[in-house]
Amino acid sequence: MADIKKAIIPVGGLGTRFLPLSKAVPKELWPLADEPVIQKIITEVKNSDIDEIIFVLGQSNKKILEYLKPSLKIEKILKERKKEKLLAEFKEFEDLLKSINFSYVVQKNPLGDGHAVLQAAKLAGSEPVGCLFADDVVDSETPVMSQLTKVFKTCQKPVLALYRLPKDKISSYGAVSVEKIASRLFKIKGIVEKPEPENAPSDLVIVGKYILTPEVFGYLKKAKPGPKGEIILAEVLDKMIKDGKLVYGYEIEGKWLECGNKLSWLKSNIYFSLKHPKFGPEIKQFLKEIEK
Repeated sequence: MADIKKAIIPVGGLGTRFLPLSKAVPKELWPLADEPVIQKIITEVKNSDIDEIIFVLGQSNKKILEYLKPSLKIEKILKERKKEKLLAEFKEFEDLLKSINFSYVVQKNPLGDGHAVLQAAKLAGSEPVGCLFADDVVDSETPVMSQLTKVFKTCQKPVLALYRLPKDKISSYGAVSVEKIASRLFKIKGIVEKPEPENAPSDLVIVGKYILTPEVFGYLKKAKPGPKGEIILAEVLDKMIKDGKLVYGYEIEGKWLECGNKLSWLKSNIYFSLKHPKFGPEIKQFLKEIEK
């Protein structure tokens, strides 16, 4: 039975919903409290016992690699200035990165999330892999990727992270038709992209976290772009299901914090800021003061 030792993180999008700020700073580097979105995703990967990350970058989006590089210069300055607490925090961040192997591929044109994932196929090899989109952060006791890996160890088939939403919000997501197998575990019978609330097959939608098998990459290679010229991962998974392939879904434990547009990111930033052990109490007091 294969273990999950690699994770793909696509970060090649143009960030159009975040313009003009995303011209200067990739959305993955925007903060959630005192650390960027991408660091939350990397921490989830590490805490799920995955030791290799494959980034899928855009042509001009390599600032994330700069963020991940060690900086002896900064460390030296902090030592010289005797900034002990800052130095400890900085070393903790660099220690997080030391235990993970990073590699990357470039997606030359933004042709859909499925196309982005496909670019990592060679580095993924013939192994099942995790896949995490940087738009989706989940605050949970057990990392979502660990939750999905536990399911995968039993089924050895693709596994999708699922989350329940009110019917009136489902039209912005990929909703799933399901057959319940056990508590929180489902067999996916179909995927409907952005259905009208009255046509939604269930109140379960896909979060951007998956376990993908080599068979998925085979389907991605054969996939033809849709009307918008894009290859969409959910549509490819739906094609697999229609062909009789087994795909499972797990209703994840935790709170889903989205970061895919300005309003969602603002809400998620406030959420993590209020929960921050150091800054949270003062921020709560500040909010009370400005509400008066």
